[in-house]
Amino acid sequence: MFSILILTYNEEKNLAECLDSIAWCDDIWVLDSGSTDRTVEIAKERGCHLLTRKFDNFGDQRNYAIDTASFKYPWVFDLDADERFTDALKAECEEKVRKDEKSAYYCSYKNIMWGKWLKHSTGFPVYQMRFHKLGEIRFVGHGHGQREGAAQRGIGYLNEPYIHYNFSKGLAEWFAKHVDYARREAELLVAGEQEEGVASGKMARRRRLIRLARHLPFRPFLRFCYVYFFHFGFLDGRAGWQFARMQMWYQFMIDSLVRDLRHE
Repeated sequence: MFSILILTYNEEKNLAECLDSIAWCDDIWVLDSGSTDRTVEIAKERGCHLLTRKFDNFGDQRNYAIDTASFKYPWVFDLDADERFTDALKAECEEKVRKDEKSAYYCSYKNIMWGKWLKHSTGFPVYQMRFHKLGEIRFVGHGHGQREGAAQRGIGYLNEPYIHYNFSKGLAEWFAKHVDYARREAELLVAGEQEEGVASGKMARRRRLIRLARHLPFRPFLRFCYVYFFHFGFLDGRAGWQFARMQMWYQFMIDSLVRDLRHE
């Protein structure tokens, strides 16, 4: 068995279904960032342990939980409220706990839009470090997300993905959230911050490609082509077309903010 940590902020729409997917877990912790809806109430009603901390970045949030929560088990899976666990992923995590070979594991996800899995548009599988052993890893904030900061015995890969309902609050919320994400990415680029993390193999190759792409011209258009044609996003139908255009818009926002910051 292992513990689960969920980061929340105004997630009353998602939290109950997320908790339903992990009803088998007897050690669920919710780290809330000051929700003003029923998120905290739902967490308490469902018997979750509750922590609160003002949000600064995902890396520091997860490190705070590692340092503060009295987890029942030595292994923790980091989940978000708009994500869902599967039975197959649970079984694989339990197997990794028994073998105890690595300090942490990368896990991929299936992005769902309008009820359809964006299998091609998202470049599946894309990995994040989500499953880890306490005392052996740290996180670092990076852009709008987080990366692995240290791993004593290295990081492995899980085969089974979790399900991510990234658009569960509607596209208006997605666009509003990504305005802030674009700002953080632009600030990172202007500051010239180096890539952090201890990734190797497929994760390291992916990050090298991302660094290379930062120097290419016409990035918004190229990002659309990358998603829609190179990754066969057109096979995802109407959702793939929409997602490719959203990625083009997101890249345009990043590039515009970079130019703005450099001329301040």
